[in-house]
Amino acid sequence: MTVSYDYRGKTVLVTGGTKGIGAGIARAFLSAGADVVVCARKDPGEAPHVEHDYGKRSASFLPCDVRDPEDVARTVEAVIARHGRLDVVVNNAGGSPYALASDASPRLHQRVIELNLLGPLHVAQAARTVMDEGAIIMIGSVSGTRPSPGTAAYGAAKAGLHHLGACLAAEWAPRVRVNSLVVGLIESGDDQAEHYGGEEAMKAIRQTIPARRMAVPDDVARACLYLGAEPFVTGTTLTIDGGGEQPAWNYIAQQHL
Repeated sequence: MTVSYDYRGKTVLVTGGTKGIGAGIARAFLSAGADVVVCARKDPGEAPHVEHDYGKRSASFLPCDVRDPEDVARTVEAVIARHGRLDVVVNNAGGSPYALASDASPRLHQRVIELNLLGPLHVAQAARTVMDEGAIIMIGSVSGTRPSPGTAAYGAAKAGLHHLGACLAAEWAPRVRVNSLVVGLIESGDDQAEHYGGEEAMKAIRQTIPARRMAVPDDVARACLYLGAEPFVTGTTLTIDGGGEQPAWNYIAQQHL
């Protein structure tokens, strides 16, 4: 069964939407007919686009640092000035370098939490002021549901983001729906082999996932289309992880059966 969504006449804002997961989400909403705005700190040169029988459709780009509330407010104002409405916001901007908690500087921890927790809050607050009704989607992570050594501040921020989404959903219902996606290990095309320790390591990691593969941006994008359209779903967390990560002992035991 194929599920299709019609977002014609709707405006969607995707933070961190110029590459990786964000670009995949932007393309999905473009394909569904939406007017899409992507924002990031750096201009990508060419914004995400899709090809249709009737021609090329591209997202528009606005520079924005989501850690700066004033910059966020200006960006949302620019979206309204350009399109006259805002219907869906995908809080995708985030990330963290690998750094052991014992070695990382207080400044690094502060910036990671600003980007992954406070930034989405700034965006959500600004969006709510202009939304007659709509949906806000938080892109979370399994790092916020289990230990994430080497990215402790990131994992803590994502755990907070999941909780933030539930709180905002309760405060802002029924006008604005807020949901979170808990994304598992993902291959987004951005130097992933190096991130996971090389191609051989990636092959082994895939075998620890019941689906026998990592997520790709399209998996996340389809979930965003659903959460942006479903009128009765709010305050929930939807996990996109291919069935989870098998315990290491179980993987080792299978190799010796």
